[in-house]
Amino acid sequence: MAESCSRFSSAAAHCPGLNSVLYGIMLKAFDAGIECVGILRGWKGFLENETIPLNIAEHDDLHTIGGTLLYTSRTNPFKEVSKAKSNEEKERIKEKVAKEMVNKFDEIGIDALIVIGGDDTNGVADAMHKYTGAKVIGCPKTIDNDLAGTEFTFGFWSGTQLASDSMDNLTTTARSHQRVFVVEIMGRDAGFLTLYSGLSTGADIILIPETPFSLERDVLDVLKKRANAGYKYHIIACSEGAYPDPESLKNDFKTISQETIDKLPKDAFGNPVLPALNMSQILIEELNLRKDLKEEFSKNNVEYECRSVVLGHTMRAGHPNAFDRILGLRFGLAAMKLVIEEDFGKMVSLKCNKIISLPLAEGANKKYIERNSDLIELRDLMTKIRYLSKKKS
Repeated sequence: MAESCSRFSSAAAHCPGLNSVLYGIMLKAFDAGIECVGILRGWKGFLENETIPLNIAEHDDLHTIGGTLLYTSRTNPFKEVSKAKSNEEKERIKEKVAKEMVNKFDEIGIDALIVIGGDDTNGVADAMHKYTGAKVIGCPKTIDNDLAGTEFTFGFWSGTQLASDSMDNLTTTARSHQRVFVVEIMGRDAGFLTLYSGLSTGADIILIPETPFSLERDVLDVLKKRANAGYKYHIIACSEGAYPDPESLKNDFKTISQETIDKLPKDAFGNPVLPALNMSQILIEELNLRKDLKEEFSKNNVEYECRSVVLGHTMRAGHPNAFDRILGLRFGLAAMKLVIEEDFGKMVSLKCNKIISLPLAEGANKKYIERNSDLIELRDLMTKIRYLSKKKS
C-alpha cells in the first residue's frame, strides 16, 4: 500500500495546530507515494463531495500557520437519530446512515479517511467503522482538551496561553480602575481552558462546569472577604459552560431561572448552546443588583464597577504555539502511518509523551476535570489563602 497512489482525505474543524496535523499527514504520504485530497468544511463537504488536492509542494511550513486550509462546519450526519423513539430504532438509523456515508468513498475517490475532530466528529467516524468496517482513522482535535483518549489535544495550550495573556492584560485595567472583571472563557462542557489559564494568571475566582457554583458562597462572599482584606480589584475566570447549583439558582439569582437554561437552543448534535446563556453578563447583572456587596466595597473605600469580557473565538486566533505545532505534526504522522499499516478504526493519542493508538470508540469519549484533582485543590487554595493571609485583625 505504501507504494501505491491511493487517495486519502482529512475532515477538520478550526483549532490552532490543525494545519500542523495536515502537514504531518502530507509529509508521510509524500514519502510513501500516497496522494492526499482534502475534504472541505468537515462532514458537510464529505456529504457534498467538496474536495481540494493537498500538494505538499504548495504548502511549505504549513504547520506554522493558524486556522485550517480545509475550512470547517458544524454538520451532524446522524441528526436523524435524535428523532428515534427507541434504542433499536437509533441503531437502525445509525447503520443506515453509516452505509450511505461509506458509499461516498467511491464518489469522492478515496480509499481511506482521516478524521480530525472532537467527540462528535470522531463519534461519527466510529459509527462508520462499527457498522461498515469503513477505513477511517481518528485524530483528536478540540481546543477544550475534553477527549478521554488523549492527555492533551493540539490547540489547547495555544488557547490557554491566549486566555492567560488576555487576563494578564486585563489585570492592569482592573487595578487602575478598581474593577471587577468577569472573563468568559471557552469551555461548554469541560473547564480545562478556564482552570489552566485562571491558575496561570492567578484569577481570584474560577468557575467551571465540573463544579457548579453557589453565587452566594463562591462569588459574593469571596468578593466581600477580598474587599475586607484590602484588595482593590478582582478577576473572575468563568467558563462559558459554568452554571449554578440548583439551590443557588433557585435562591440567589434574580435574572435567570431553571426555565432559562431549559429553553437554550441546541446545536447540530443536540447539545445546549451554553454560550447563548452568556453567564459572564448574567454574573455582572447579579453583582450589580447586590446592594450589600456595594456597601461592603464602599466601607473599604473601594470603587464598585463590574465589567464582563467574552474572549470567545479570539482564543482560536493566531498561530499555534510550539507545543501544538509539534503535537499536530506527530498526530498527523501517526495517523498516516496507521493508514499505511491498514490499522483502521483507531484514534491517535498522546500518552506519557508518546504517540499511541487506541480504538475510536474509546478515544472519542468525553473527559472532564476530576473533582479530586490537584488542580481543583490549587484553585480553592489560591482563592482562600490569599484573602486569609491578608485578613485584618
